[in-house]
Amino acid sequence: MTSSSSPSQDTKRLAHTYPEGLRADALMEEDVAWSHEIDGERDGDQFDRSERAALRRVVGLSTELEDVTEVEYRQLRLERVVLVGVWTTGTAQDAENSLAELAALAETAGALVLDGVIQRRDKPDAATYIGSGKAAELRDIVLETGADTVICDGELSPGQLIQLEDVAKVKVIDRTALILDIFAQHAKSREGKAQVALAQMQYMLPRLRGWGQSLSRQMGGGRGGLATRGPGETKIETDRRRIREKMAKMRREIADMKTGREVKRQERRRNKVPSVAIAGYTNAGKSSLLNRLTGAGVLVENALFATLDPTVRRAETPGGRLYTLADTVGFVRHLPHHLVEAFRSTMEEVGDSDLILHVVDGSHPTPEEQLAAVREVIRDVGATGVPEIVVINKADAADPLVLQRLLRVEKRSIAVSARTGQGIAELLALIDDELPRPAVEVVALVPYTHGKLVARAHAEGEVLSEEHTAEGTLLKVRVHEELAADLAPYTPVSA
Repeated sequence: MTSSSSPSQDTKRLAHTYPEGLRADALMEEDVAWSHEIDGERDGDQFDRSERAALRRVVGLSTELEDVTEVEYRQLRLERVVLVGVWTTGTAQDAENSLAELAALAETAGALVLDGVIQRRDKPDAATYIGSGKAAELRDIVLETGADTVICDGELSPGQLIQLEDVAKVKVIDRTALILDIFAQHAKSREGKAQVALAQMQYMLPRLRGWGQSLSRQMGGGRGGLATRGPGETKIETDRRRIREKMAKMRREIADMKTGREVKRQERRRNKVPSVAIAGYTNAGKSSLLNRLTGAGVLVENALFATLDPTVRRAETPGGRLYTLADTVGFVRHLPHHLVEAFRSTMEEVGDSDLILHVVDGSHPTPEEQLAAVREVIRDVGATGVPEIVVINKADAADPLVLQRLLRVEKRSIAVSARTGQGIAELLALIDDELPRPAVEVVALVPYTHGKLVARAHAEGEVLSEEHTAEGTLLKVRVHEELAADLAPYTPVSA
């Protein structure tokens, strides 16, 4: 990692003085100056204060093509962005990984990443997120690269957004707005579009800005008369009221859609069909796993949040038991709370399931962070009591040492590859073992004239043995209480 270009000669000199790759674990005290007599005795090289506070350029994030012609630019003009992150905790590698994920989000949204910089701070600046001096340096980077948008790796307050735009002179958005834009592009179903629209309105409501006519007041506001009493309502206040009204309407529509989803869940519960939910980080391979287990044919793409609308498919264990498999929306670090609230009805598929397949990308540099981020959202939707199997996907591309570490730390885990089929048979057997089993074991000799009971035993229970005799079908099954009562009249005397 190298420090970013700066007008300051000290920054350039320090870039040559210290070898590349050094990290500062903590900032020096503001009232303590560096000296050879005191600090020279410390173990290892130390960053100078100005070096540690500088913007740090993250290499390898640019997606700019050097040979793109002017004609091609006229055909397709992608938004050109510079990424900005604030490193407050953890290591420099953690900060770079977070910015690399932001770059992947930007590319998924259709942007062209030109550069990425990180600043080391105790906490984000309350005014401009990165401080006034570094905001001026960011302006120089924007001019140098020709960018038209700045994306910040965090959620900016309305004040930070306005002031950073005033300094950078280009559009500024934050991580939340970027994720909302991706969701808006990928939502296909009516429910998904409504959920995204609600989240966008929740995000935009405190960030509305007005000028000129937007701040003018309507006449009136008093009772009767000539409409001159009271200050009246400004245009921006009218906009806020209309947005609140739309949000209330959207919530009612989502609640109606939730009713339909709940009816389907109740039907599955009535039939005693176990349910399995696939949850995990975005782009961990959840849809690929669903296709491999059920042949669902769901869209699979190497992109973040490629699948938003939940898919429920019928599946069967190796022992012949039926269950449902639901693919849910992917999660990400710092998932905006607007989205968690708007997609709560969709995420309830996880909370109402009998088993969670927690899919993690084994080839990712920090799979443990993915696990922690997903479990935080699972906790938010109240699904902590559901049994969980950690499915380490992409085992064919993962580091064997990383796989061993994950399998050792996660006691209920298995390594698979949805692409090659490695470990899928073992996963199916593990699902069969973990799914809740019917409580009552019954032996029944069902006459051939009552074949519906045999079909129900196969669909709703677990058939341990089946034998066709002259009198009928001899079944040994595990079933729930209701079906056990229906089979009771056919219990053989010898049993």
